[in-house]
Amino acid sequence: MAKQPRAWQRMLSGRRLDLLDPTPVDIEIEDIAHGLAFVARWNGQTKGDFAYSVAEHSLLVTDLFIRLNQELPVKWRLAALLHDAPEYVIGDMISPVKAAVGPDYGKLDDRLTAAIHIRFGLPAKIPGSVKRAIKQADNISAWMEATQIAGFTEDEADNLFGRPDAKVIDGLTIVLRPPVEARNDYTARVAELLDQMK
Repeated sequence: MAKQPRAWQRMLSGRRLDLLDPTPVDIEIEDIAHGLAFVARWNGQTKGDFAYSVAEHSLLVTDLFIRLNQELPVKWRLAALLHDAPEYVIGDMISPVKAAVGPDYGKLDDRLTAAIHIRFGLPAKIPGSVKRAIKQADNISAWMEATQIAGFTEDEADNLFGRPDAKVIDGLTIVLRPPVEARNDYTARVAELLDQMK
């Protein structure tokens, strides 16, 4: 009988995360924050001395989500912050790679997302309206990233992501920082939102 391939990853916390059957008990925010701080957006093809991390991106998406949806409960702000959390173990694949991998990528992402959401007091699946609101903030973030650090013209970014309302992005600038700073800020933001949800 053939030996089954290993489908779990040991985390720095000591947790053993089974990618085929992830459980909320194996999810730790420190593991998520650490992993996301070292995962580069845009496959690392950004200007600057530090990679633009998924942790940094998630913080920006949350800020944009709050600006666009101030009336929504705090728990959906946490959902925005965690929107790319599965990437702490599966990495950040750009859309063309996701398309090439096929539907299995989406299934893996969905399993991890459900476990992460339950771990932090969110429903396994968030409402479609909230998911669309997070996607709107995500697209605005992608436009900002594309034009500020990824070398896209505004016309190219407009075609791919849509031009954001100038008022929504007013005062927000992408700053590339060492991973430890992004990790610490991500962890602190999760703790702050969890505290507000009590």
